[in-house]
Amino acid sequence: MAENARNLVCLIAHGIDHEMSSVGFTIANGGITAGLKVSIFLSSAGVDLVRKRAADTTQVNPLEPLADLIRDFMTRGGTIWACTPCVKSRGYSEADLLDGVVISGASVIHELIKQGAATLSF
Repeated sequence: MAENARNLVCLIAHGIDHEMSSVGFTIANGGITAGLKVSIFLSSAGVDLVRKRAADTTQVNPLEPLADLIRDFMTRGGTIWACTPCVKSRGYSEADLLDGVVISGASVIHELIKQGAATLSF
């Protein structure tokens, strides 16, 4: 990925029980393939996606299994932030989430948006 790649922020608010979570990760992975620097901000039920083993049994055909989409995104350099209040309201801590997920407030995406990042919501 080029150092001056354009930023894309994907906001995902749906959990493992909704096809939009798989669609969001599929599009985010496609953004990386297209040369974008992609970040995902998980809010509301979206934080459930990165709880350890939560996505292991979710697959929306014909898309890849959700756990594979998440793993691929992180392996390819994507950044995942989980909304601090959303994590806390579910009683989760950093230890409950996949390695590499950062618990953060929305200010991280606001900074990228102020710098011109494109945004998508799922």
